[in-house]
This record gives sequence, C-alpha cells and structure tokens, in this order.
Amino acid sequence: MQITFGTDGWRDVIAENYTFENVHRVARGTALYFKTHPKVDAGVIVGYDARFLSREFAELTARVLASEGLKVFIAKTIVSTPATSLAIVKKKLAGGVMITASHNPAKYNGFKIKGEYGGSALPEVIAEIERDTNSEENRKRTSRDYEENRIPSFSDFVKSGKIQEVDAKTIYIKELARLVNLNRIKRSKIKLAYDPMYGAGFGNLEHLLPEAAILHDVWNPGFGGTPPEPLAQNTKELSQFIVKQKYDIGLVTDGDADRIGAIDEKGEFFSSQMILCLLLKYLVEVRKEKGLVVISQSVTSMVDKMCAKYGLELHRTPVGFKYITKYMLEVGVLIGGEESGGIGIPSIHIPERDGLFNGLLLTEICAHHKKPLGKLVAELEKEFGPHKYDRYDFHTTDEKKKEVLAKAERGFEEIAGLKVQNVSKLDGYKYTLDRGAWFMLRASGTEPLLRYYAEAPSLTTVKKILAFAKSL
Repeated sequence: MQITFGTDGWRDVIAENYTFENVHRVARGTALYFKTHPKVDAGVIVGYDARFLSREFAELTARVLASEGLKVFIAKTIVSTPATSLAIVKKKLAGGVMITASHNPAKYNGFKIKGEYGGSALPEVIAEIERDTNSEENRKRTSRDYEENRIPSFSDFVKSGKIQEVDAKTIYIKELARLVNLNRIKRSKIKLAYDPMYGAGFGNLEHLLPEAAILHDVWNPGFGGTPPEPLAQNTKELSQFIVKQKYDIGLVTDGDADRIGAIDEKGEFFSSQMILCLLLKYLVEVRKEKGLVVISQSVTSMVDKMCAKYGLELHRTPVGFKYITKYMLEVGVLIGGEESGGIGIPSIHIPERDGLFNGLLLTEICAHHKKPLGKLVAELEKEFGPHKYDRYDFHTTDEKKKEVLAKAERGFEEIAGLKVQNVSKLDGYKYTLDRGAWFMLRASGTEPLLRYYAEAPSLTTVKKILAFAKSL
C-alpha cells in the first residue's frame, strides 16, 4: 500500500493499515533521512502517547532506527508531543519521532516527525521521508527484514547501548516549572481543574500544582469512549464538575497534549480564539515580550486589531501549523496559533504547540489579574469589540463539494444580508463582510468534506452566515 503523510506525519487505523510492518517501513524511511542529517551523531529520540500498542510501536521504531546505525533514545514513559520535542532541544539531538494520532479516535495511531529545533518537520522533509518510505527498494527490504525478523531485539539494542531510555517527562515538567509562575498561581488560591482526556497529558500537573483537581488522570487507551479532542461535546463531564464544585477554570488537552481547550467559571466551553488573544495580550503587556505574530487564515480578526494597537507585525498563513512553524524558524516570532487550540510561543518556549504549557499560562493570567476567564474576555471585547465565532464541518459527496467550490469561485455580492467587501484565496475562500464579519470556506484535500468558518459581532449573525453556507 501507498503510505500518505499529512501535516507532520502519518496516521491510520490500527491493524488495518497502521500495522507493525508498515510502521517498520515508515521508520526506515525516516532513518534514511536522519542518516544524512548534520547532527546525526547526536542521535534521535522516540516518544509515544497513551494509545493502544504505542510503546510497542515505539520500540519497533527505535529498533529500525538503531539498525540503520543511528543512536536512539526512547522515552521511559508515556509522554506528550511537546515533551518529546523539548527533549530534542535539551539533548541537542538531530530530531525525533512521536508515536501518536493526536486527537483522532482510539482506533487510530500515528507517526509524527520532529526537527532538531523541537517542532514539526518542515513540509519538504516530510515529502522526502514519504518518498523514501514508498520507494520500491524500501518496500522490498522492509518486507524481507520484517518477515525474517532480521533486526536485533529491543533488549539486545539496549544491552549494547545503541538504544537508551530517557526520562523525557521529568525534563518537560522541570521546564514548565521554570516557564510558568507557579507561585503566583498558588498564592492566588485559584481553583484549577484539568482533564487530560486519558491522553499523554496525564501524570504531569500533579507534580506542578498538587492542589489542582485532575479528571481522567490514568492510562486508558480507549479514552473512555470519547475522542480525545477538546471540544464542547467531549468535555461535558469537566464542565459539570467545575459548576458543581465551584472551580474557577478548567483546562483540557487533546490526545498528545499539544492542543489546549478551556472551560470558564460558568462551565461553558471557552473559545480557543480568545485563549490566543488573552495569551497575546499578557505576553505583550505583562511579560513585555515582542516579535512577529503568525496566525492561520481562520483565526479571529481581533488579533489584527491587537497587533495594530501594539505595533506588532502580523502574518496570516494557510491552515496548518507547518506553515506557522516555517515562520518560527526564520524570524523572531512572539506567538503563532490556529483556531483549533494549537498555539506555539517560541519567544519563551520551543517552536511547538504545547497544550499544558498554554493552559498553565492562561491560569497565570487569571491569577495575575485576579479575574475569571469570563471577566477577562469581557474586557477584551470592551477594548476591541465583540468577536463571536463558530465553525461547521459539512460531510458531503465529491460532486456536491465541487458544486459548492464552483459557487465560491464565482463569488457572492452578499452573504446573509452582509455585503462582501473583499475576497482572499490564501486558503480556500475568505470573504470579508461589512459590520465586522467574515466567512471562510475550505475543502479537505483528502475526503468529501467542506469546512465553514464564520465570525461576527453577534452569535445571531454568525448563525445566519453558517445557515447561508449550509444552503449552498
């Protein structure tokens, strides 16, 4: 089969296409890339999340990398993606691999590739590894090696010192303790609850804030039957807990803990768009940080207004953190983010999304201002105007998808009674409307799916815009 890589690696269904033989193929394709890396002698690391067989897939990956002559480190325990990325930087490695399918349902697993800088591998690197993975030579050799069990066992590689365990989780916890003002949070007496969704974020926060309440803080590769994605429909238990126990803030991270979600003091799911805005405001006004702001095309226009006020240069990219990462490696970026809760702050941390770090920084903001999330957003809206947002994913047929895209290409004079002022085709079609609203339409490149995004000063208008989209 042809193995197709996405943004920073490969994901597939366990035992269907995500098999040990196919992981072997991808691992060897990855090894071929790292063998030519300038820092190859420093070695690479393999991390793994809490999914079914992740440790076993990680051990196989480590064996294949070691069989190609690479020095390999493997995480001692289940770790988050940002923890694996941080270990690359701290140990000055050539890069690494993270066995994870992020926020996908439990039947999936995946293979993310990380660069020496502690972030997603760049698109050209991913393309090279995908090409080597699917080469005829690699297919034949992998099949032969796998069937004949030609590479040494994991224990043999460990005994020879070619594979070494490393406590990446402890490295990560110590770094968060340095980056976040934990004393300020503790002194504020803020009541914090955290839900790692049975994902790789479990077993971390208790070492930083022992007083925090933690839900689903155990290993459960089925994720309790709920996809480990921080969305309102997946976090009802945390919302109910916060209201019943009168907590001030709830944090939630996805399966590999690189994305952040939040619940406010009223038990309502908190907009990831506003998380980005609060972090930006705090970094500039309180922490006195500076730099470029890089956001995807679907992020709130409140960021534009904030950058204008602070005199910060703003760049928008197509949707996908790989585009933001590229900026982070080339220029001094203060913060970069997506509308889905993926936020990186390379000005003080690594160029990688880090859900728990961002959540703790959000808690620090509440502690600093001695105000709950709802109050802080009310102040943002008073200063920059209300910005209400929603998104709708429309699963359809390829024929219908093409029909809608053709309409979008022809354009619209007005949408939901709002006049179209401008159209951007940076990623799909984004229509700037009057009265401070916008509508965006993007198509999935791999499935019959359309994504509709809308923002306006009121939720009523947002719903009208999305209703228009659904009628196309």
